Amino acid sequence: MWQVWLIIAGLFFIGEIITVGFLVFWFGVGALLAMITSFFTSNVIIQTTVFIISSTILLLVTKPFVKKFVDVKSTKTNAFSIIGKKALVIKEINSHSVGQIKINGEVWSAEAENDETITEGSEVEIVKINGVKTIVKGVKKTLEVGS
Repeated sequence: MWQVWLIIAGLFFIGEIITVGFLVFWFGVGALLAMITSFFTSNVIIQTTVFIISSTILLLVTKPFVKKFVDVKSTKTNAFSIIGKKALVIKEINSHSVGQIKINGEVWSAEAENDETITEGSEVEIVKINGVKTIVKGVKKTLEVGS
């Protein structure tokens, strides 16, 4: 029976890799504990009880602890991770047409935040993303002391 628990644990661990909630992992650990129990008893009810109780305890004890360190809501992913970063204008941005910017080697369509004209070669800051376009504002260059 230990092979069945090992397979179940493996499936839970694969499920954890696919998901991001750090929830399924504890069921995999519970299945491993049930597998260890199967070495001492062949009673499936006892093994299943160990699985259910250990998974539930691990889940309830560690969930608040994990929430302290992992704030899923504030994690920026994919396109939204570029908000607030600087980019280079590679095609003029004006009120008549959508321009283009380059950031991290990627080219994005861009519109100016206040319908201003931003010339090619200027530096901009990405304010937000609207659909597939970035909304940007010009960056004022400051003089460095000692230059």
